[in-house]
Amino acid sequence: MKKTFGRIWAITRKEFLHIIHDPRSLMIIFAMPVIQLTMFGYALNLEIQDVNLAVIDQAHSPLADKLVEQFSGSPFFSVYYYTGKYDDVEQLFLKRQAQAVLIIDRDFDRQYQQQSVTPVQILFDGSDPNAATLIKNYCSMVIMEFNQRQGRQLSLPFDVKPRIFYNPDFKSAYFFVPGLIALLLVMISALLTSITVTREKEMGTLEQILVSPVQPLEIISGKVLPYILIAFLDAIFILVLGMALFSVPFVGNAILLLLLSILYIITALSLGLMISTIVSTQQVAMMLALVITLLPTIMLSGFIFPLKSMPVILQYISYLIPAKYFLVVIRGIMLKGNTISQLLPQVSFLFIMSFILLNVALRKFRLNLEK
Repeated sequence: MKKTFGRIWAITRKEFLHIIHDPRSLMIIFAMPVIQLTMFGYALNLEIQDVNLAVIDQAHSPLADKLVEQFSGSPFFSVYYYTGKYDDVEQLFLKRQAQAVLIIDRDFDRQYQQQSVTPVQILFDGSDPNAATLIKNYCSMVIMEFNQRQGRQLSLPFDVKPRIFYNPDFKSAYFFVPGLIALLLVMISALLTSITVTREKEMGTLEQILVSPVQPLEIISGKVLPYILIAFLDAIFILVLGMALFSVPFVGNAILLLLLSILYIITALSLGLMISTIVSTQQVAMMLALVITLLPTIMLSGFIFPLKSMPVILQYISYLIPAKYFLVVIRGIMLKGNTISQLLPQVSFLFIMSFILLNVALRKFRLNLEK
């Protein structure tokens, strides 16, 4: 047993030295998380700001001015008056000069005072349906606030008092930053280990390992251990950086998240190790690791797009994506304060995937040794 640990430690130390003297590995470990977290974190934003709202005011009354001021006071709208012809309103959308047009009827004041429902027309640019839906919701909120300020009581069959849990301000960062952590961890872990065995093949040192009294399991263990530590430290770094840059709250158990992050890291490292036993060059290994981790994590994990809206075949494929389960874990712990009992299905899937991937990598490595 002592000799086994000694051999594993020798391989682990050798792997650490490779990492320290390999600029490419250092770039992946330190530069990639900062660049991608910053780039994706600021670019992936579902919040709409500075919506160009053109106003056609046919009433020219104090009440109409108050409605326009209500929109101007909102942080979402950049309001300006449109003085052109009504028939040319579509040109505002064609020339991208407006994303919405507010039309106030000349009889606005009288209808507002006498009727329970006052028609106010708002036109939207529907070429981007998601943005149009958000802008429509913003407009509804502004009009509701305007009615409340005017003492207008809407005749509803019941009183709706919404309360939003976990993300009351609908900040996109709360949704995307945990997803970015899951994406970066699987990419970095798979990339790092995907070049471990292939590097030995290219440098010609694999033959030296083969003639030594080292078992395949000891080689695998020695190569995985340093990357578990490095990826774990990377996970802490990415988490702290994401919280500092985007003010994402953390309401759950930090130790639980770190322990489950190790499980996720082992899954990703096993995936990269399996890739390294299949291909023969570092370049191919890195390309394959990126293809297997980047696109599936973005498209099929629930990182951006809801899985329930996808075709059934893609929903079944998503069960093979490790990030699908870790996204539930990290978002649940950070935003909701989930406990281990509430995350057992996801944790179980990650355990099973780690076990399968490690066994496949070990068997492939043994086959390579026999050849």
